[in-house]
Amino acid sequence: MANDGPAKGFHVVVVGSANVDLEVQVPRWPDPGESVIATASERFPGGKGANQAVAAAKAGGAPTALISAWGKDADGALMANFLSDAGVDISRVREVDQPTGLAIVMVDPQGANVVTVVTGANASVELSEADLDLITGSRVVLAQLEVPVATVARAAAAASETDAIFVLNAAPNAVLPAELLKNVDVLVVSHLGARELATQHFRMYPSDDGPLLRALQRLVPSVVMTKGALGSVVAQAGQDPEVVHALPVVPVDHTGAGDTFNGVLAARLAGGATLGEATRAATAAASISLNRPGAGPSIPTAREVAVTLATGKVPPQGA
Repeated sequence: MANDGPAKGFHVVVVGSANVDLEVQVPRWPDPGESVIATASERFPGGKGANQAVAAAKAGGAPTALISAWGKDADGALMANFLSDAGVDISRVREVDQPTGLAIVMVDPQGANVVTVVTGANASVELSEADLDLITGSRVVLAQLEVPVATVARAAAAASETDAIFVLNAAPNAVLPAELLKNVDVLVVSHLGARELATQHFRMYPSDDGPLLRALQRLVPSVVMTKGALGSVVAQAGQDPEVVHALPVVPVDHTGAGDTFNGVLAARLAGGATLGEATRAATAAASISLNRPGAGPSIPTAREVAVTLATGKVPPQGA
């Protein structure tokens, strides 16, 4: 599907995965060796890269392009329609002779989930010269870790040669080389992921926010550490850490909420917001996503995010 010449003028370029999610509702997690009867199942478009691109375009209102890969199969067609309908440019997505990525998601009655990802075509995501031109012409480049780390590192290096802001969502947890981290401008990481990075790079095992953030800021200039229902903490060089509180919501499905957060964060940064402002908008968008089933389909519109920011209230489910 990718052509020889990339479109220009995108504010956000996402380098990442595209998966179809097979989501099953379960009454509880099965124990090892046990079978549990699911109460419902559904297939949704998803994948961290695709979800974040849709969130940047739809909830963040930013012209957005995705660099990814999917298979020449029905799931690839599903992903293409999902992204195109959301206004994401997919001219740099490649159709390859591998199956489209698949995520198997179990969701319990409290909305918590466990996810197993079959990488599929995502393992083939790499950057051409045309892709690099697209990256260097953008305002913000956003990446995650469901595609090869070498591809993410190359994207970060390209972004570092320009004024583009490189945002890395360090998920799923992985070993991150110093060569990648030196080109990261904003690191978005869970509290658990922050502890793992501190262990990897400094042989430290802190659990408190202060030592964790100080450790990570030895690696990157700015950190957004997410803490689920406790909100997030924004740390930047020369500034006191800023706590951004989560909005009250009873979760329906956690799937995709983090991706919504990252996509909106990138879009707001591309629009000139400060990191604190972008994090507050991202929190509002993620809170709406929590109140809806599925990953991609749960992503709100920019208007819904604006209303939630203004009122501090998440729209009721189904609104």
